[in-house]
Amino acid sequence: MPRPFRPRAAALTVCAVLLPALLAGCGGDDEGADPTRQELDWKSCPAPSEAQGGGPPPSPLPGDRGEWSCATMRAPLDWDDPGGDTIGLALIRARSSGPADERIGSLIFNFGGPGVSGVTTLPAFGDLYATLRTRYDLVAFDPRGVGRSAPVACEDDQQLDALLQQDATPDDAAEQRELLRSTEDFNAACEANSARILPHVRTTDAARDLDLMREVLGDEQLHYFGFSYGTELGGVYAHLFPGKVGRAVFDAVVDPTLTAEQGALGQARGFQLALDNYAEDCVSQVEGCPVGESAQDVKDRIAGLLKDLDGRPVPGVFPRRLTQSTATGGIMQALYSRDFWPFLTDGLEQAYDGDGTILMLLSDSMNGRGENGEYSNLIAANTSINCADAKPRYSPEDVRRSLPAFRSASALFGDFLAWGMIGCTDWAVPGAADRPDVSAPGAAPVLVIGNTGDPATPYEGARRMVRALGEGVGVELTYEGEGHGAYNSEDACVQRAVHGYLLDGKVPAAGTVCR
Repeated sequence: MPRPFRPRAAALTVCAVLLPALLAGCGGDDEGADPTRQELDWKSCPAPSEAQGGGPPPSPLPGDRGEWSCATMRAPLDWDDPGGDTIGLALIRARSSGPADERIGSLIFNFGGPGVSGVTTLPAFGDLYATLRTRYDLVAFDPRGVGRSAPVACEDDQQLDALLQQDATPDDAAEQRELLRSTEDFNAACEANSARILPHVRTTDAARDLDLMREVLGDEQLHYFGFSYGTELGGVYAHLFPGKVGRAVFDAVVDPTLTAEQGALGQARGFQLALDNYAEDCVSQVEGCPVGESAQDVKDRIAGLLKDLDGRPVPGVFPRRLTQSTATGGIMQALYSRDFWPFLTDGLEQAYDGDGTILMLLSDSMNGRGENGEYSNLIAANTSINCADAKPRYSPEDVRRSLPAFRSASALFGDFLAWGMIGCTDWAVPGAADRPDVSAPGAAPVLVIGNTGDPATPYEGARRMVRALGEGVGVELTYEGEGHGAYNSEDACVQRAVHGYLLDGKVPAAGTVCR
């Protein structure tokens, strides 16, 4: 559960009206064809759809090395009925830049969420993976329920604006009833608009899609790079298809041993640690910290800001106002990367002066809201996949029982993450399990990278993933750094280890530490 669960409110959006280009998610597609015998029709990539986040088509590849190409792969809607209806899964690819005789195959990426569009994310980071591209075709996809792949539809943009300004940390019985009502209404809207796809967005379904993708792309084994929730997807794939695992890297690792409640509690500790590190860094600057005189003062002032915003929002991105909930989300987004810490400082300075613009823009980024006011379907997909995967259904009584533990883990984020657990209340589809099964005896080695300062997937999860994969499978590497993930920090030590394995098959020594 890398992205924090969030309470939702209601919306009624009709898929055929809101997403006319995404027919795979709304109508009946091809039936009866053998999906393993299909050939992909690669073409120039269109501009991203609204559900993918909008924007221009991907830029040409650097160095005059061609363009990104896109295709749609058919997959069974219901993997228990592989000969029945199919859905379209959107793919993007950059062909290998190196000599043909040195090409290993396709390297498939998943960037997490759940709910992140791989089709839009991979080209945004294309330069970062240029070395990997020397021996692989780089491939990413929109998982089922996401982007152009049978997207889940729940709310329209205006309703999401209102929802995300709602009080997500209720202080009394009336506010709790309102939060529960809006969550139930949102979930009912998802069922009304997306009933066909909701039972089929579990991670086990996406893992079977991955294996079909491997086969259609012509690879004997799956070479895979998973980030955040993508590590859970990779672990589930390894469990289902251990003999098909090729060279795989898991970065920003989800702890597969935790229930949804335990995962949320771990995130409370993780974001608190990241905030502590931010505060210490701010006051260590030579020019001083403009948002506090000491690390504790920084955190006390943030707590005071959030308390004030609970009853007195300040102007944000017109016409919206920065509320306690949107400010909390903006702060959490800034803690995902050390590169965002200066924006957090600027945003706090602004907010103390009564201007919530920067914190609201950070919150918008976290929730998939574009500058034009349109949302991707990140929130809908994140909720749908999490609720289809996780069996527990938490009540307000469960939250109230757990609040002391959450507040002990983080006075700032504890209530926010605890109340987010009710997001699956009255969900239309039962959850699959308490925890994902990632045991993969006999699989090839998987490089598992944990970051000691990761707020969203705390460091301890990497070691537990290694143990859960099984003896001789998981190989742990530690990065002593900040932010969500290690490879994208461009740390030379981490990248040498990843390149050594993915490009040359050299597994680093277990317990390697990169500082």
